[in-house]
Amino acid sequence: MAGTLPPYFNIDADAALAELDAPGTTAGFAQIAEACARGRADLASRGLDTEGRKSLRLFSTWEITRYLIPVAQAHFRRVLKANPDLPQGRSETDGGAKWFTLDEVLRLRAHFASQGSRAKEYKPYRPEGLPAKLVAVANFKGGVGKTSTAAHLAMSAALDGYRVLVIDLDSQGSMTSIFGGRVEDEWQTAFPLIARHYGDHLREENRARAARGEAPQPLDEMLSTALEMSSKDLVQPTHWPNIDLIGAQLNLYWAEFQIPVWRISSRGWKLWDALTDRLEADGVLSDYDVIFIDTPPALGYLTINGLAAADILLVPLGASFLEFDSTGRFFDMLHSTFASIEEGENIAARALGREELNFQWDAVRAVITRYDGAQQGEMASLIQAYLGRTLSPHRQDFTALIGQAGEQVSGIYEADYRDFNRETYARGRETFDATYAAFKRLLIGTWRRDMVESGE
Repeated sequence: MAGTLPPYFNIDADAALAELDAPGTTAGFAQIAEACARGRADLASRGLDTEGRKSLRLFSTWEITRYLIPVAQAHFRRVLKANPDLPQGRSETDGGAKWFTLDEVLRLRAHFASQGSRAKEYKPYRPEGLPAKLVAVANFKGGVGKTSTAAHLAMSAALDGYRVLVIDLDSQGSMTSIFGGRVEDEWQTAFPLIARHYGDHLREENRARAARGEAPQPLDEMLSTALEMSSKDLVQPTHWPNIDLIGAQLNLYWAEFQIPVWRISSRGWKLWDALTDRLEADGVLSDYDVIFIDTPPALGYLTINGLAAADILLVPLGASFLEFDSTGRFFDMLHSTFASIEEGENIAARALGREELNFQWDAVRAVITRYDGAQQGEMASLIQAYLGRTLSPHRQDFTALIGQAGEQVSGIYEADYRDFNRETYARGRETFDATYAAFKRLLIGTWRRDMVESGE
């Protein structure tokens, strides 16, 4: 309205004072945190079953034949009728559509793979004898869709038939919440793996000390406990039949303070190898096909472990100047960090005639997320021009379905399409399907390169 002043003029000081609460205190933080915990539990409980755990929705015949098993609906029904031992699904009404659990879908896919046309891909590409691929999703800027991207790729891979493990290294635990994980303390996170790796190193160092007649360094109670644990002690099932989780919670952040203490005590400890070595030693790399690592939004010791373990590095960013600028600084910090580690290690390696350390990733891709083509097309093209092949040509569109799924503490693939406008669901699913397709090309390409290099 013409002549109306903006609301920041003529604020009455006494009225503003009357609106104030009592001054904030340290104890007040605890009250706010407790209120948030109650609210978080309430929101999370809306997707829980009668036993207090998250449950995965059912999948309709239409959805299965369109997205999961590439056959016509009529043929799908004929196969079920001809094979009564196969899952038959359930109808909500007499003569209504049949609905199946994902476990049943996986059984059906296995049947079609063994009995169906060889010209169709019922199971995803997975070379025998090769370990799982580890995929780190990282950026030190928050709000770029890091956890959402990692979660949806994990769900996509599971729907595709891969065996998936998700490792949450972010003490905020958002990924853990998405998959309904329950983590009481740091001993149910990835922390014991790092502690055990250091404990193993310390035991080896003590053997060398004993051989030289020197006193050993003591193994405290924490390290002694960690030495009794393996990766498989930490893995918990989720409401997805083929997704498991190593979760996170606030106490995991303590690792950022403990790891440098260990590093100072023993300079020979290769802390960046901790996650990789433990997962390999405990047989985890043969139990799964793809392992997704969600990292904290900072380049700390946990992130370094996740990045060093990764075969594929994905860096989500928004199509804006600030996010492009921040992502450039993130890559600059990656270079400084890993170059520093290599330089420090290789001085000794060259002196001793040992093989030098060179970090290597099968693929590194930046991915534009939450993309609005109407507003961000020019900026996205500019980022593409500068990053070239490092930037995935696929841009993950933002749709209403993304926001609605986030409000429900779930993923898009967990949403029942009947709860949305069909067009909204199809559009939201389409952009994440395309994101997964771009990722799957990287996955398959890196596996294939491994096979070619091994002479197969």
